[in-house]
Amino acid sequence: MDGVYVNYQHGQIMATKTIPSICPFCGTGCGIGLRTRDGQVVGVEPIKNHPISKGRLCSKGWSTAFGVGPKHRITTPLIREGKSFREASWDEALDLIHEQFSSYLDSHGPQAVGMVSCARATNEDNYAIQKFGRAVLKTNNIDHCARICHSPSVAGLSRTLGEGAMTNSIGDIEKADVVVIFGCDPTESHCIIGSEMIRAKERGAMLVVVDPRQTRLAKLADVHLQLKLGTNVALINGLLNIIFDRGWEDREFLDARCEQEDLLRKQVSQYTPKKVSEITGVPVDQLIQAARIYSKARAAFLAYGMGVTQYATGTNNVMSISNLALVCGQVGKSGAGINPLRGQNNVQGACDMGALPGVYPGYQNANDPAVQKKFSEAWGTSVANKPGMTSLGMLESAMQGQFMGMMVFGEDPVVTDPDQNQVEKALRKLDFLVVVEMVMTETAKFADVILPAASFAEKDGTFSNCERRVQRIRKAVEPMGQCKTDWQMMGLLAEKFGIGGMDWNAAEEVFDELVGLTPIYSEMSYPRLAENHGLQWPCTREKPQGSRVLHRKEFPIGKAQLIPLNWLPPAENPDADFPFYLTTIRLHFHYGCGSMTRKSPILERETPKGVLFMNLQDGANMGLYNHAPVSVSSRRGYLETRVVLIEELPQGLVSMPYHFNDTPSNQLTNDVQDPITKMPELKACAVKVTALPAGVEPRSIQVIKLENLAAEEAASGVVA
Repeated sequence: MDGVYVNYQHGQIMATKTIPSICPFCGTGCGIGLRTRDGQVVGVEPIKNHPISKGRLCSKGWSTAFGVGPKHRITTPLIREGKSFREASWDEALDLIHEQFSSYLDSHGPQAVGMVSCARATNEDNYAIQKFGRAVLKTNNIDHCARICHSPSVAGLSRTLGEGAMTNSIGDIEKADVVVIFGCDPTESHCIIGSEMIRAKERGAMLVVVDPRQTRLAKLADVHLQLKLGTNVALINGLLNIIFDRGWEDREFLDARCEQEDLLRKQVSQYTPKKVSEITGVPVDQLIQAARIYSKARAAFLAYGMGVTQYATGTNNVMSISNLALVCGQVGKSGAGINPLRGQNNVQGACDMGALPGVYPGYQNANDPAVQKKFSEAWGTSVANKPGMTSLGMLESAMQGQFMGMMVFGEDPVVTDPDQNQVEKALRKLDFLVVVEMVMTETAKFADVILPAASFAEKDGTFSNCERRVQRIRKAVEPMGQCKTDWQMMGLLAEKFGIGGMDWNAAEEVFDELVGLTPIYSEMSYPRLAENHGLQWPCTREKPQGSRVLHRKEFPIGKAQLIPLNWLPPAENPDADFPFYLTTIRLHFHYGCGSMTRKSPILERETPKGVLFMNLQDGANMGLYNHAPVSVSSRRGYLETRVVLIEELPQGLVSMPYHFNDTPSNQLTNDVQDPITKMPELKACAVKVTALPAGVEPRSIQVIKLENLAAEEAASGVVA
């Protein structure tokens, strides 16, 4: 779709052109047409024949023009002077970055610097960022927000199946006779996928929802397993106990394609229905009903979200889900599978491109000397040869004074990472912070240099959605001001360091290079992606049209591994001082840190501020009314907001969205980590809720911090 439309405005003919692209919100990968006029994106329209969205967009997609528009855009490099920033030329900004990072490399070595890449940027951008880190800075300290999103999916499914991605396609929902949703509400976070699940229910598919909350889909479900927070492993072990006990397992699949069944049987034998009901709060009859529905399904499409992954036991939660699917033979066929719903538009692609400390593009082991040799020869320079740190590991190292310089691309860890106070302390401890951004985020406020980033509408490239579909995006308008793509910035900076091979002239040159080094992308090209509405990896010589379903005949590791697991409760539980569980959630009208969606007056009108959701009875017991001002505190932080009383939460559980910088839920969340992936436990912590005086307006976190700072200065005798 590349049409020209004519509008009449003030007596003049205004030509409007529409450029096909991919929606920049969530991992669904919907087709979107960008309407442009006079060099600006003025609106959007859905692409009718797109294989995923089929002529639909969600509220966020329809508001794309606001997210990439001129409001609040940073359009020139900025350098800190005191407490403010001044405009600078690209040469001055890049010279300063080169000077600072070179000094850290000379004095402390490659482990003292690192990069946080961007799940909203293109594959080409992410490839360039990790290449710069490994080939120029010689460090594997490269990470991105998958660390706090679906890193347990990559780790868990890689161990059980051999690949850590969605095994099936979004289109398989319509082929399923059972749909299972674990720990997410796609009608809020992945709206087009959520609508496909509703359609499946309407045509007769059985619907099973596993969630502590009574979500929209839970209200439509044939079975809603309303488990207690953090009891996923116990629940799945209980389902497996029932399935094995009643002979409902897929005997043929287990015998032919799985290992360690005996160990798994022994482990789940301890999880009797009665015991599991006591742990999870789910009635025994519902456990039996869900086990029967799933195990007897012809094709069961199982999807899960961050209600599975964002735990200190996140990797175990994912492997438990894998155990369930494998025992019932629901892998390797149409309409079935294990399907993590990735959060950001290109979080799958950022992982594919090696924006992780442990892997190069295509999930090639970064610590394997043979892989290092391959990329060293391809890039014409030595590469990193020491294990890298995660994003949270880099911040921890900064707190210890061992990590000096960081570059952050399009991420806002001050708003999204756990324990905001610790994140801010770590950023202050850094000697030098570079932030590449479109707008002044909370993290950008800590920067020494800010580089202006082009939006997705201002560049060519590719995104990879949650079903592994690599799709083209196309430049609709020129970059604003002096904004550049990330791959252009990395090329210019590499030149400052005297490293060649990054002076690409077009995004397609970057893509062709990465394809040559990434086996799972090896048969892709821009023309082929355009011809096919994208291609799903692995797209290889053996599978030139891509792979709609993984593991049809075999697993990359030979036989799938059944992993016996024990349930562990959340790291922090309610007590007399902090009597409520808090869990974080996403809202329909916002996305991520809110830096794009909160620019839309339409979306802001729907949800203008962060709130605390609480059970109606809990509110009544505390004498609270709807929208009453409250404070919320944990062992890590304090904030003020308003309470919304609802029936959809069980008693003892409150929830907060994480999109709002003025009421950031990560003031409260726990940074205890999964030992395998370093995923923080964002989905469970203990909090106290206290009513504020009636009529009092809740203070934003920024005001609270300024008041605390003034009080500290006054107490120390310093005049604020």
